[in-house]
Amino acid sequence: MMDANEKSERYGPLDGIRVVEFGGLGPGPYCAQLLGDLGADVLLIDREGGNGWPNPVSDRNKAKLVLDIRSDEGRQTALKAIGRADVLIEGFRPGVMERLGLGPEAAHELNPRLIYGRMTGWGQDGPLAKSAGHDINYIALTGALAAIGKKDDPASPPLNLVGDFGGGSLFLALGVVSALLERSVSGKGQVIDAAIVDGAASMMSFFAGQLDRISLDREKSVLGGAAPFYRCYICADDKEISVGPIEPHFFAEMLKLIGVEGDLLHKQFDASTWPEKVKILEEVFAQRSQSEWCELLEGTDACFAPVLSLQEAPDHPHMAARGVYQTIDGVLHPAPAPRFSRTPGRINSLSDNNARLATWGLDA
Repeated sequence: MMDANEKSERYGPLDGIRVVEFGGLGPGPYCAQLLGDLGADVLLIDREGGNGWPNPVSDRNKAKLVLDIRSDEGRQTALKAIGRADVLIEGFRPGVMERLGLGPEAAHELNPRLIYGRMTGWGQDGPLAKSAGHDINYIALTGALAAIGKKDDPASPPLNLVGDFGGGSLFLALGVVSALLERSVSGKGQVIDAAIVDGAASMMSFFAGQLDRISLDREKSVLGGAAPFYRCYICADDKEISVGPIEPHFFAEMLKLIGVEGDLLHKQFDASTWPEKVKILEEVFAQRSQSEWCELLEGTDACFAPVLSLQEAPDHPHMAARGVYQTIDGVLHPAPAPRFSRTPGRINSLSDNNARLATWGLDA
């Protein structure tokens, strides 16, 4: 019997799971990337020319097959792959896969154990289901976007992290592994309707349960950048730092370390006092460079970190020690996450696409 601390020769807990991904943009490819990072064998069925946004990070760990799924030959080849798969991921508008003869009914007739993952913004039904949209629109309906930004300015889109990748990719990935677990009991596949509006709304659960305690008004939001103890500041070298000592004892520790009198602790959570306190701390943090503040505050209980660019992040000592980023063939890759003690994920560096396709009984 294998010791609990001994690593197996498998990589990733999803080793042995086959995933067919129909090429798209954003949340679908990222979900398939996550599954591939965790060991799944992913086949990307793409159209000629791809999606216009070639991405070696999102497409890592994937075999690639270019097909015209509108043609009879392309459809039959896609169905052949579906018949061998455990999971299917598609991100077309509702009804498109059905019109192509590749919808859930056709897929399950061929492969009843298939987990059919559908990734959309609005969902498979509802008044907006067949309308075009993007991340910013989806999170606008959930209450998330309204809470982000500065008072008197338009709301600030948080990249497409909250909608596409948080409310979309991660919830579809959770749905896939949950459905695979259920299949091990029932022996049956099912359809997953992963709508970004659903996932992003779920991500607002903490705030929904704290509406009587935590304001989402931008000028009063503790977690939205209005509070002097939870925001970013500009340093003497025009670089930025972040501070987040919400708890009074952590806030006191930060003030002590930066040499500010404890008066700022008075009425810490009174939003009417925040503008004045912000000005005081802005003046203090503007007196030293980012690196000087790092030397003073990093590793303390001041709840501090420098604000780094994506290019800078891999070289930070903590990120480097954990190997959070890896450079492969000149491309910066975030490492697989989360981490597993016995079946760790990895970035598959195999470049022979034909060999990967052969495992599916296909060739380019």
